[in-house]
Amino acid sequence: MLKEIFTWWHGQTLGVRLWTYFYGRLVAEDQYKNRYYSNKYDSRRWVVYHGEIDASKVTPEWNNWLRFTSDKVPSEENDKYDWQLDHTPNQTGTINAYSPKSSPFNRKKSDKDLDYEKWKPGN
Repeated sequence: MLKEIFTWWHGQTLGVRLWTYFYGRLVAEDQYKNRYYSNKYDSRRWVVYHGEIDASKVTPEWNNWLRFTSDKVPSEENDKYDWQLDHTPNQTGTINAYSPKSSPFNRKKSDKDLDYEKWKPGN
């Protein structure tokens, strides 16, 4: 409960919980178990994240709904084309993160690097 009062990065805050309780109307839940709410007059919309707060877990369809770009509530049975990929959250910081070939993380030690010994103080 103390985490909910003083920190926002562990989940919803006390204010969001109260606002959701008094004014929120559950609209739907997505595949990541995020819950989407709107108020009685549909003049405000918000999401309560499941687990870690990560805005990249919100799919483009739900993002459009949250920002009033679309009034259509996304469903599990979206009209997707065959060539469209499923949504994946941001992979930065995970083993699946993209790094280009020129990245130092992808470089292999060359023979030059193995020959060279760095200078250390006291040698």
